[in-house]
Amino acid sequence: MTIRVVMAGATGWVGKALVPAIGAQGDMALVGAVSRSGAGQDSGLLVGMPANGITVSASLAEALEVPSDVLVDYTKPHVVKDHALLAIEKGRHVVIGTSGLGATDFGEIDAAARANRVGVIAAGNFSITATLMKRFALMAAKYVPDVEVIDYASAKKPDAPSGTARELAEALADVRKASTVRPVSEVSGVPGTRGAAVGTGEGVQVHALRLPSYILSCEALFGLPDERLTIRHDAGSSAAPYVAGTLLAIRRVQEITGLVRGLDALMD
Repeated sequence: MTIRVVMAGATGWVGKALVPAIGAQGDMALVGAVSRSGAGQDSGLLVGMPANGITVSASLAEALEVPSDVLVDYTKPHVVKDHALLAIEKGRHVVIGTSGLGATDFGEIDAAARANRVGVIAAGNFSITATLMKRFALMAAKYVPDVEVIDYASAKKPDAPSGTARELAEALADVRKASTVRPVSEVSGVPGTRGAAVGTGEGVQVHALRLPSYILSCEALFGLPDERLTIRHDAGSSAAPYVAGTLLAIRRVQEITGLVRGLDALMD
């Protein structure tokens, strides 16, 4: 059966790579695209490909008027939650690649998805190697209690931390043992320079850097007496690494009910 896909954020960095990729899959069809800046234009032409006959909509509500199965969202932090809830209300499954959502947001999305009996897959990073970084870091956290996360991104990235770092820190906080470092509450000087705790319990300290020339990088730093371990992922300049993972999520999201977070949940 062909999976009918609506792409929100069709003219964005990842969207431009996904529009032709979805169209090239034998088991998928692009039936809708959303981009305020490209509204009314052919989505293929907008991403530098031959015309595909799919006219870009100015809003998700307009795009969802056409029958579809899955919404893929790579838009902005301030609109992704409303997009997900609208799609769920309309009975669509959802794949979320947009960062900026917190635990409360995901809780609402999960509840709505379960009530409407649809699936949602959200990942801070759909790259296979970024997913492996998370998996290896979680393995290390079972043996090394002290870990902090450094998040690198461009100067213009609107959210901090990135979805990659946030998802990683939340997962680490769930499995790590009690930290041995001085609590931030006992730090003198400017405690804010110790970063922000992300995740349950004492959380994991995350430090977000936003500087020109950086794209996306994330590293987990572990420390024991007289030894250190760094597990790091660096993204390149194109969106190609995120395509395969997103396509996997599109194929798998209809098999679930409720919210699944992280591409690692699908890899096995």
